[in-house]
Amino acid sequence: MTALINETIQDALNKQVVEEFTASAQYTAMAYYFESETLLGLAEFFHAQADEERGHALKLLSYVSEAGGQPLVPATKEPKNHFEDAEEVVQMALNQELKVTEQINSLVDVAIKENDHLTRNFLQWFVDEQLEEVSSMSALLSVVRRASKTNLLLVEDYLARHPREE
Repeated sequence: MTALINETIQDALNKQVVEEFTASAQYTAMAYYFESETLLGLAEFFHAQADEERGHALKLLSYVSEAGGQPLVPATKEPKNHFEDAEEVVQMALNQELKVTEQINSLVDVAIKENDHLTRNFLQWFVDEQLEEVSSMSALLSVVRRASKTNLLLVEDYLARHPREE
């Protein structure tokens, strides 16, 4: 098959796959933290986030494969598994989403530099997705901060009334 992406694009996308699988593992650890705290709405939210990040990795791998590149499935480092409180977890998640936004923007920059319109178009979905990710995580952090450590059941109520958009 003729490759529609060059090695620079392939390597950049495969590097992002590592980030997406790493985020999935981190969100899974966060979900189980909330399960251990019997905050099942937050646990469900972070399990869904983990699934979504895994989906992002698979989407990238599929694109590399379909474009004639060599997709690489990476090992990931162990995520953080111990947390002080809900605010620490959600702040960490927001920081993760801000980092991913920067990474996606950098990928778009690489596609533009390489004059790869196909990849640039493909990445637009991720650009749009990051707006939703950062927005929802920012909102959740605001709710967690307002609820404080003693009223986290209000966060559970918030999540029940504001389900994740798929």
